Amino acid sequence: MEVICGRKGERMVKKWYRVQKLKAIFVLALAVVFTNAVVSYSNTVKLIHNQQWMTSSYEVITQVESIQSLLKDTETAQRNYLITADADDLKTYLAAYQQTNRNIQILSKLTAENHQKQQWISWLEPKISSRLNILQQEIYLRQSQGFAAVRQRILSEKDNQSSKQIQQLIHDSLEVEQNLLQQGMQQAQASSQKAIVTFFIAAIVDLVLVALLYDLLWRYIRQLQQTELALRQSENRLRAMIDAEPECINLIARDGTLLEINAEGLAMMEVESPDVLIGKPIYAVIVPEYRAAFADLHQSICQGNKGTLEFEIVGFKGTRRYMETYAVPLRNESDGTFIHLALMRDITQQKQAEQKIREQGLLLDVSTEGILVRNIHNQILFWNQGAERLYGWKAEEVVGKNVLQILYKDISPQLEDAYLKVMNTGEWRGELHQLTKEGRVIIVESRWMLIRDDNGQTKSILSVNTEIKQQKQLEAQLLRSQRLESIGTLAGGIVHDLNNILSPILMSVQLLQKKLPDSQSQQILQTLENNVKRGANLLKQVLSFARGVEGKRTIVQIQPLMAEIEQIITQTFPKSIICQADIPKNLWYVRGDITQIHQVLINLVVNARDAMPNGGILRIAAENLVIGEHSAQINIDAKVGSYVAIVVTDTGMGMSSKVQQRIFEPFFTTKDVGKGTGLGLSTALGIIKNHGGFVNVYSQVGRGTQFTVYLPASTFRDTHSLSPELESVMGDG
Repeated sequence: MEVICGRKGERMVKKWYRVQKLKAIFVLALAVVFTNAVVSYSNTVKLIHNQQWMTSSYEVITQVESIQSLLKDTETAQRNYLITADADDLKTYLAAYQQTNRNIQILSKLTAENHQKQQWISWLEPKISSRLNILQQEIYLRQSQGFAAVRQRILSEKDNQSSKQIQQLIHDSLEVEQNLLQQGMQQAQASSQKAIVTFFIAAIVDLVLVALLYDLLWRYIRQLQQTELALRQSENRLRAMIDAEPECINLIARDGTLLEINAEGLAMMEVESPDVLIGKPIYAVIVPEYRAAFADLHQSICQGNKGTLEFEIVGFKGTRRYMETYAVPLRNESDGTFIHLALMRDITQQKQAEQKIREQGLLLDVSTEGILVRNIHNQILFWNQGAERLYGWKAEEVVGKNVLQILYKDISPQLEDAYLKVMNTGEWRGELHQLTKEGRVIIVESRWMLIRDDNGQTKSILSVNTEIKQQKQLEAQLLRSQRLESIGTLAGGIVHDLNNILSPILMSVQLLQKKLPDSQSQQILQTLENNVKRGANLLKQVLSFARGVEGKRTIVQIQPLMAEIEQIITQTFPKSIICQADIPKNLWYVRGDITQIHQVLINLVVNARDAMPNGGILRIAAENLVIGEHSAQINIDAKVGSYVAIVVTDTGMGMSSKVQQRIFEPFFTTKDVGKGTGLGLSTALGIIKNHGGFVNVYSQVGRGTQFTVYLPASTFRDTHSLSPELESVMGDG
């Protein structure tokens, strides 16, 4: 590109020098021609002036000589008349006399502009007039007195002296004028020779200039011919290049008519000859809904701006194509306006691909799974709406960032194995622990797939992630339920056998009490009976847990029951434990065994008390709520419907996750030996499930524990079938 620009610059410089050279030679030729014209004019003026001066000098000499001759003729005729008194001589005298005066007047006019000659004439004319007067007087004297008187006058010296002075003055004037005429002739001859030499020199210079101009013009014409030939060749090459261009190139006039179009454009318009399109409006092939936008673009281009536009055309055979045009203004050198040069590209396949991509993108966004694509450098390239919902990050927040820094605390061996396996086999599937935007750890089932380009090179990795934390919780609950069911079955058999063992012992103790009336024996037997009954009660709790004891079911009001629990806490628990109760009066009813529900609540508050040996806050609350399908999926025992939720919260020592997984197992306890049997929560869980409810536990070590018991609310018919007596009994607690 730089070489092409350099050559173009050199050509422009050469062209500029050539034009400047032609201008300089043309100016020089004009200067020479002008100079020759000025010199020729000057020489011509000088020659004309010299010729006029010589003519004037010649006329002056002629007149002076004529005056001199007339004076002689006048005197001769006067002398003859004086001698002969002949009338013809008198006539000759008079004619010469008159002619002399006329010649003097003519001479005065010829020398009117010459001060020196006028001065000479002013001297000569009085003398001639005086001489003519003398001659006239002599004639009068001859006529009046005769020849003798005239003769005496002629012989006088004075008259002869006047005539001699006139002749001498005329002779001197003629001699001076002839000398001047001779000098003028010499100057005229010199000027003529100079003019001839100047003419020849100017002619030679003009011929040289004409030859030089002819040579330059011939070269310039030859260069123009070569330039025209090169231009035609360049135009042909450009036309071939434009026709070889795989995109449509066209030139549009300011009025919207088509001026030029290449072969690819003809193929897109579905015509074979450009004559079908040239001179026709370009709007004819544009789909109507895009014509206004194209007209605005065309107007902007004709004002000197650039622009792009996507629009649709219809070929002459009915084929529709999406086009993308890159338009630039092209200056019209004739008037300085702009016309529209457009490069149009067929983007139909691109539009179809974009539409397909949009449809696929919608499908990906509809998916509830988190789908993301990353390159081999772990930079996120794609992030669907499912990923936004799963992780909390918007696509614009994570695209281009490192996925390892976004979703993982550290690089685990499992993550490294997954990366190696997907690079080696092309796919991987497994479970991963990942982070959300809030820092919450979630468990996902992840499927990785390696994506390669057309050359088989690794391009990116597609990941599809599904959160399975709820599934894991459900699996844990199911396993725990199965484990508890197995333990319950085992415990039921053990309780049956132990009851069979304790029954004879209790009967024997009662017989011994009748046979051994002494106080010491009675005391020992009473102790033995109490222990046997305690053991039987313990077995009863185990049996209640294992099989679910069916008691008498009635409509139970939770609000007075919880008020009673609050009273027990206030009266019997240590003063270091502060009880906070939030018991609404509009709680729904539940259908169940009031004694068993009472046992569950007592068990929970006692455990809360034991978890706060140094005191704390014990809060009991209840509320009405409706569980939907989503919430029902979280807990395996939950069902869609209305519930009364009873919450028992303490600020005690809390429990670890491992302890929470085992708290409902029979005989599991964290209390010291002799302070707990491990059957309280397992029995409570059995009662709650037997009532169709479920329980949730949330606990943090050092921050306390919260138990939430969900009991199904009774129906409207059950609630309104209570007798007044039953309601008063339940109202009394």
